[in-house]
Order: sequence, then C-alpha cells, then structure tokens
Amino acid sequence: MKHVYRFTLLILVLALLAGCAPATPPSSQSTPRHIVLALGYIPSVQFAPFYVAQDKGFFADEGLEVEFRHGFETDFLKLVAAGEIPFVIASGEEVILGRARGLPVTYVAQWYSRFPVGMFALKDSGMTSPKDVEGKTLGVPGPFGATYIGWKAIVYATGIDETKVKVESIGFTQAAAVSEGKVDAAMDYIVNGPVRLRLAGKEVVVFPVADYVDLPSNGLVTSETLIQQDPDLVTRMTRAILRGIQYTLDHPDEAFHIALKHVPEAGGEQEKVSRAVFDASLPLWTPKEGRKLGHTDLDTWEIAERFLREMDLLDTHVDVTNIATNDFVKRAGF
Repeated sequence: MKHVYRFTLLILVLALLAGCAPATPPSSQSTPRHIVLALGYIPSVQFAPFYVAQDKGFFADEGLEVEFRHGFETDFLKLVAAGEIPFVIASGEEVILGRARGLPVTYVAQWYSRFPVGMFALKDSGMTSPKDVEGKTLGVPGPFGATYIGWKAIVYATGIDETKVKVESIGFTQAAAVSEGKVDAAMDYIVNGPVRLRLAGKEVVVFPVADYVDLPSNGLVTSETLIQQDPDLVTRMTRAILRGIQYTLDHPDEAFHIALKHVPEAGGEQEKVSRAVFDASLPLWTPKEGRKLGHTDLDTWEIAERFLREMDLLDTHVDVTNIATNDFVKRAGF
C-alpha cells in the first residue's frame, strides 16, 4: 500500500512540475505565423538585411513565416493603417504625412541611420554646392516620394530660390538623364544614380540631404491597433529584422550573395553594379556614432514635421510625440 501511495505522489509531483515548465518558444510551439512585410518599389540588393533575416532563420526563430511584397509605401501605409497587412518599411516623412491624413501608424525601429537621398551632378557641371542648381534644370522622378521630399529639404536647409530652378519629372532615369545632359542635376538615392555613373567612369559630385538637415529615414512601421493588440508580435518582428541588419553589417560578403539568391537579376552582368550599390548602402545602415542599432532619434521627428509644414508639404500641425518609439527595439534586446 505504501508503494502505491508513493507512486501516486510521484505522479502528482511530476504533473505539477510539468505545469510549471517554461513555455515552448514560438518557433517550435506551433505552425509558423504567416506575416506580410511590405518593402519598397522592386526587389533589390538594397533589401539584403530582410533576405538575410529570412535565409538565416531569424524570422523562423520568432515563429514567423514572412512574405515580402513590393510596391509604393504610400499605398502600403494605408493597408497597414487599415489592418490589411501588419508591417511596412517606410521613410519617416511618409509616416508624418500619413498621420496628417489620419492614418494611425507608428514607426517602431530604425533601419537607415541617415536620410539616403541626395542631389548629384557631373563634376564638370561646375556645381560645388546645392545652391549652384539655381539657373539650371533639376530632374526628379516626380512630385512624390523621398526624392521629392529630399529636394524640398535641401531647399529648406540651404535657401535655394526655387523660382530659379527648372524642375522636371523624368521618372526613374536619373543617372541616364544626368549623363546624357537632359538635366543638369537630379535627386536620387545616393547609392543609385551617383554609384552607377562612377562605375561608368564619370566623375560625380553629390550633395546628401543628411549633410544639411537631419530627417528620420526608413524603418519598420506598424499600426497602433497591432501595437495595442499584439505587442509581442511587434517585438518579435523587430528582433528578427534587427538581427538581419546586424548580420549584414558583420558579414557583408555572405549577405550580398544571399541577396543575389532573392534578386537573381542583380547578378550576372549586373553583379558589379549591384555590389557597388550594396557596399554604398552599408554605411547608411550603420548606426551613428554613440547610437544603438534600431534606435531612432526622436528629436529628428520634430525637425521633419516643422520642415514639412514650413515648405507647405503639410497643411496642418502633426503631433509627433508618439509617432515613433524605441520601446520595441529595447524589448527586442537592442
């Protein structure tokens, strides 16, 4: 009878211990959760950190199965705000403009540490400062997006007289337009047009927006609803992406080749250009001295909101107090 009693007691103890055991990690607890992450216009080696996060299993470690979608961030911001997709990579000024339109979106992790757009021209244009564009023709893809915002930011910061500049919409042909003399200068991501022209043997002058005004740049954005309803998901997504960025910075060669698997058209004859674009992107993803990976400088949001308003890109004041947060980056361990 004592043996039966001891056996029963042992079973009870084991059962209690099982009930107190720590929860199984998300990745092995159940089927991975399918999540959409909206990226920029087209697949590119510039999205290497996200391809790395997928291939190295950083998303899987968080119990996530991530689907990348490409398109315009303005469209994706609306979908995120409506709860139709959970996450988008978007630039800071688009988040502010989205808030002005009533979109309840929040910036939760920084990717680019510097605003990546700039004005560029051929060296023999004689331009030595942004103000030298006065009296000349400037090419922009159109009156939209980060390149147009970048133009307005340089005007704002340097005092360019816009009435003395002929601004032309040239689509995404900036390098060719400058090289062929169709425009005197153009606005582009500094890792695109200028890099391509240098590889083609052209001498180029570049005036990065970030040298004149500090604006919040590309980062992870989600909805206020998701933050309230599933903060754990936001933390896990943040952690996976930041691990992808850090791994890319630590292992650039491997990260580049992972990117080529996702964007095969960037290889072959295009590989030299793609590698140059990738290498030029690495400093933009590296945290500024004294700052941590993923952390946004909340002061830059005030600067950006004031600039947008004073340049008539924003017709109402936007309270940026809670438009961005570093809470999820900290929860993710960064």
